[in-house]
Amino acid sequence: MKRAETVTFGGSALDRAAPLRPDVEGQAKLWAHEAATVLPLWRGKLLAEAGRPLALRVAEAEVLAEAPRLFLGLAEGGEPLFAADLPDWEGAEAPGSGFSDETEQRHPALPRGAFAELRRMMPALAPREAELAATARALFEWHRTHRFCARCGAESLPELGGWQRHCPACGARHFPRTDPVVIMLVTRGNSVLLGRAPAWPEGMFSLLAGFIEPGEGVEAAVRREVFEETGVRVGEVSYLASQPWPFPASLMLGCIGGAVSEEITLDPVEIEEAVWVSRERLAEIFAGRDAVIRPAREGAIAHFLLWHWLADRLD
Repeated sequence: MKRAETVTFGGSALDRAAPLRPDVEGQAKLWAHEAATVLPLWRGKLLAEAGRPLALRVAEAEVLAEAPRLFLGLAEGGEPLFAADLPDWEGAEAPGSGFSDETEQRHPALPRGAFAELRRMMPALAPREAELAATARALFEWHRTHRFCARCGAESLPELGGWQRHCPACGARHFPRTDPVVIMLVTRGNSVLLGRAPAWPEGMFSLLAGFIEPGEGVEAAVRREVFEETGVRVGEVSYLASQPWPFPASLMLGCIGGAVSEEITLDPVEIEEAVWVSRERLAEIFAGRDAVIRPAREGAIAHFLLWHWLADRLD
């Protein structure tokens, strides 16, 4: 698919500068660089201003130097790029719950901006903003959930600029985790298969998706997931595009599959409702004129694939 990498979080050719990660003294010098910038996070939310992620200079707030940090890479001019994970502060408002967090929190020690949910910013993100935000959020979530060594249980320590954890007790080294997920544009003639999970907001439908299991290829995972969730059989499967999805750390592998059956039999645990939607109705959905179905979230690969199918641009 020619436009595959234009999906949100699809990449910006960031120089991640991996050879610089092992140099502890060099990392300290990069942090002290006068042009170094930091993307602050708190509980997975990003500091934002006017609906966009906000990076600060290291010198703008002392609290940044006290927080765990990641080395994200170098900008085009060689300026170091970091992210910092701030701890809770006194008086911090609790984040929202549910499918989408609409709350914002301001840190008393930061000069500007407020912490906001990344999903809310997706439609406005430039490619570089998106790549930095997705990388930082996924890495910090990995550190939060993998503090202890999977081999011996001792507490491990971050190293390599935040791109590895090392166990001082048994010497094991652990690397960031990414979980592969298939997401499927299943078509039959002029229609596409949409579904909704029980916990989703009313009216929200999307493409079917599921984790790839051990010992399973992408094509087999597409066929299995669609059949398990809806009873629909899929024949030919082709890859279209991918999207890093840092909620918490998945790689969405977008595929198109041709259905060879049409009758729907739901797995009620996974899917509350599934429907075949014609191309004409999908156009109405995207225009916001459908009384029942809302379009998939803008910025997500489901929205991306459906829009390109509707526009006949899956080349």
